[in-house]
Formats: sequence, C-alpha cells, structure tokens
Amino acid sequence: MIKKAVIPAAGYGTRSLPVTKSVPKEMFPVGNKPAIQLIVEEAVAAGIEEILIVLSRQKNMIVDYFDRSLELETFLDHANKRDLLPKVEPPNVTIQYIRQPYAKGLGDAVLLAKQFAGNEPFAILLPDDIILNQTQPGIAQLINNFEQKKGSVVGLLEVEQQYLHKYGVIDGEKIDEQVYRIKDMVEKPKHNPPSNKAVIGRYVFDPSIFSYLGKVKPGAGNEIQLTDAVKAMLHDYPCYGTLIDGKRYDIGSHAEYLQLNNELFDEK
Repeated sequence: MIKKAVIPAAGYGTRSLPVTKSVPKEMFPVGNKPAIQLIVEEAVAAGIEEILIVLSRQKNMIVDYFDRSLELETFLDHANKRDLLPKVEPPNVTIQYIRQPYAKGLGDAVLLAKQFAGNEPFAILLPDDIILNQTQPGIAQLINNFEQKKGSVVGLLEVEQQYLHKYGVIDGEKIDEQVYRIKDMVEKPKHNPPSNKAVIGRYVFDPSIFSYLGKVKPGAGNEIQLTDAVKAMLHDYPCYGTLIDGKRYDIGSHAEYLQLNNELFDEK
C-alpha cells in the first residue's frame, strides 16, 4: 500500500497574478477551505500517511495554515465556540516541508523528494488540479491501478483538440475503458498531438523515476520536465495512464475556478 505523497507547491502562480504576488494559489479558497487542504484530504482519503510539500520561500503561509493555532483554539474554547474546534485542527497526517531554491520546473521539484520517498513508491498530487468524486478519490484510482499493473501510473483526462497544447499528451495502447499502456509522451505539442489523452496532476511512481529525473536536461520552458523523465523511463519500465473518474478543475483558470466554487456552493 502506498503511504507517501508529494505535493509540489513552489510555483509562482503567474496565471493568477497579481493576487499570487502575496497569496499562494494553493491558498485560494475553494468553498470554505484553501485549495491545498482539499488536496491533502484527497491524499488522506486514499490511505496516505506521510506528505512532503515542496515550497518556495514566499509560501510560508502554507506552513502556518497546517500548524496548530493555539491562540485561536484558546479563543474558541473561552468564547464557548468549541463546536468550531474540529474545523481548525490540523489534518491527521504527517506533513513535512522542503524548499525548492530555484523555479526549475516540476521535475526538479519532484527530484527534491528523493530522500523522502526512499525505496518506496509514492504519489504526486498537483494542487492546481481539484478532482471531485464522491465515491473514490482521484489519486486512489491511480493507486489501485499501480497495485494491479505493478507499474507507474499517470492521471489522464480527455481534452478537446484546441486545448491539447497546454498539456503533456500520451500515445498509448488501450488496455480497457480507463487504462492505457503509454508508448510515448509529448509535452505541450504545438502540432499533431498523438491523442486526446492529456496528463493531469495525479501520478504514482516507482522510485526508479528519480534516476531518470537526475539525468533530464532542461526542456520546455527551460525547465526540468517530469514528462521527459517519464519518456526516458518508458524504455526500461512500463508506465500506464488512467482516465480519472471525476470532475477536474484547474484553479489556475479563472473560469474553472469560478465553476468549481459555484458547484460547491450549489451543493450546499
């Protein structure tokens, strides 16, 4: 059973400027919770017991959020508002932090988790992507397929042709209605994408991924791309793609962020 997860949260959030100049996008409110709390809750619901959050120096707000606030707890206790105490309790999971000194890309952020993961397989959840599923968390679907297929798994979404240039896109062999064996991946294809199956922010990797990340040269955007490491790994190890069952929202998209909040408030 996979017990460890990595949440890369060191990016600048340039799509959401100017607010992200001082407020991390991971702290954007989704309903009455910050986005990153939904990500942590998804991981915990899938059986994760240890989480490593990769931060940059301007993201201390995230560390403060997951810490206990003794002053607030004391106030609620004295003000006879003890019913609110469960809402401010830290999640029931061990959270560690590491800083990414330079914005070198997602691959570099994941590589920083090498010591944390050790020799164990681990999950990755990108906090930009919120996945709503009432029956099975998105990352749990990948964990199940990892355990069945005995190979690394990436989350997939079917995307319309005109938007595929924003994603990593797979070329894969269909195994069943939800699962593909990946033959190749193209990061943000400008022309002729190999399919309409785009990689979204959920992954489960065997620790062998670190040996490939350590050899990757800067790619798209002059960054260390996780996609490039996966492509290199395909020569030696199988990797699968799973179409995630659930509604996915990219909180870096203004329109999708509003849709997400509207849906959550409509449910209430």
